[in-house]
Amino acid sequence: MQKMGVLESRFADIIWSHEPIPSGQLVKLAEQELSWKPTTSYTVLKRLCNRGMFQNQNGTVTSLITRPDFYAMQSQQFVEETFDGSLPAFLTAFGSRKKLTEQEVNELKQIIDGLKG
Repeated sequence: MQKMGVLESRFADIIWSHEPIPSGQLVKLAEQELSWKPTTSYTVLKRLCNRGMFQNQNGTVTSLITRPDFYAMQSQQFVEETFDGSLPAFLTAFGSRKKLTEQEVNELKQIIDGLKG
């Protein structure tokens, strides 16, 4: 799965938030929220459909992958490419610049406990 740029991500979020959505309504929302011309919206929609993320059937746009699944794959890909697949290395790098609050530490512990096999 290819990465999305910031504007593509915002466009995808519009789809995920409103699906199923008629393509004409999607274009209007992109014009309001992103100041895009219709041609830009249709070009980006086609690109995201070609990547297998969305489909436009009979003028109705729906997702082929959920927002949480997409961002989980993006996160996993980032850790793979940047930290040689090591989640501890990622957390160490993240924690060296930003100290975690007690609540964040507790939330991470709960997540880790939930992931144990």
